Amino acid sequence: MDIILVSQKLARARTVTVGLPQLALLALIGVGSIVALTTALNVVLLRYATELKLPYVNRVFVSGQQEQLLQDESYLRDNLTAMAVRVGQMQAQLLRLDTLGERLARLAGFRPQELMFGQTPGQGGAVSSLPSQDLSFGDLTQQLESISRQVDDRGDKLGVLESLYTQDSARKKLVPTVVPVEAGWHSSNYGWRIDPFSGQRAFHEGVDFMADFGTAIRAAAGGVVVYSDFHPQYGNMVEIDHGNELVSRYAHASKRLVKAGDVVLSGSRIAEVGKSGRSTGTHLHFEVRHRGVPQNPAQFLRLPG
Repeated sequence: MDIILVSQKLARARTVTVGLPQLALLALIGVGSIVALTTALNVVLLRYATELKLPYVNRVFVSGQQEQLLQDESYLRDNLTAMAVRVGQMQAQLLRLDTLGERLARLAGFRPQELMFGQTPGQGGAVSSLPSQDLSFGDLTQQLESISRQVDDRGDKLGVLESLYTQDSARKKLVPTVVPVEAGWHSSNYGWRIDPFSGQRAFHEGVDFMADFGTAIRAAAGGVVVYSDFHPQYGNMVEIDHGNELVSRYAHASKRLVKAGDVVLSGSRIAEVGKSGRSTGTHLHFEVRHRGVPQNPAQFLRLPG
């Protein structure tokens, strides 16, 4: 393409030939100028939008700010809701821990009031010399998650401990530890003695408790009555199976108050003191047998003194 330049200052007309490369360069310069002008205009409008007081520009700018604020508020609201849910769960878990703690305190022999489960633990101290730091939202969330995991862990461990204590307590209730009659002393111990009938040295397989005729005989521990009948030597006799092949025997009673198959609790009244069978007087003959072998009742009973 030829461009003819005509000017009064020129003696004659001049012809300039413009090819394809020159046209492309001119187009590129034009596009660059437009982009630069648009960018500069955007910067000016965004920076001085409120000062220019252009209705359309202000509307767009304010609308963008409001949309961003709404998004921020929605984000905070969602996170606060999630945190409130976690706090509610932790409150329920703490209530469960308090209940477990009270039950464990009773099993261990403490009064729950002594441990003050319902009171906030006392805390205090002087102001630190180091500068304090504000918790960020992320830090607070991490703290809540950490505390929640610790509460879950402590709850599981306390639950296992309560189960072990309960099992141990149940086993103790099935061991004959309760003195079967209200008597301050016993007339014959477990072991070798002079037999009151033969006058020979013989082994006494139980303990004889002195008591008045008709005194209540009580189960030394809970269990199932496996024998309640008259025995030629033991007279009116009751046997209670406590499990783990442990049996207690009550002999020479005047009256039996239970029958075979009955389930009795520790301290239940099962018979009355008498002198039936091979006996020289009114008393209770008490035995403890493990796998059929007689054991010293003193190892089980909480005897006075």
